[in-house]
Amino acid sequence: MHTPEQQVLASLRIERTGVPIYVQIREQVLALICAGALTPGQRMPTMRQVAVALRIDLNTVRHAYEELERAGALELRRGLGSFVTATPQAPAETPTAGADLDHLAGRVIALAGAAGVDPLHLAERVARLTKSKETPK
Repeated sequence: MHTPEQQVLASLRIERTGVPIYVQIREQVLALICAGALTPGQRMPTMRQVAVALRIDLNTVRHAYEELERAGALELRRGLGSFVTATPQAPAETPTAGADLDHLAGRVIALAGAAGVDPLHLAERVARLTKSKETPK
């Protein structure tokens, strides 16, 4: 049987989307927490385990974990490990978050253009789908 740490490692994926790797890790961990797959108090894989499993630089993982700590999602305990703290609230917009959103928006616009889709029509569709998911059924 897999340990919770192994399950986290198995669920992490790095995609060649142009999104920085630390952002991909951060967002995947936040999604696992919000989905309830990671629970408060649960121990996370070590930064080294993540780096080895994903074949990436340790400093990239450290950057992701530190951002998760700043967001209130993880608590980094020196010598003990990293632990899920709670379901994080949506973080306040920071300059880094704004830059990440601008980068993501630019990528979406480029992908839409490459697919022959008007980015404004895509934005309308995304807004409509988001609202339909928010309304109780």
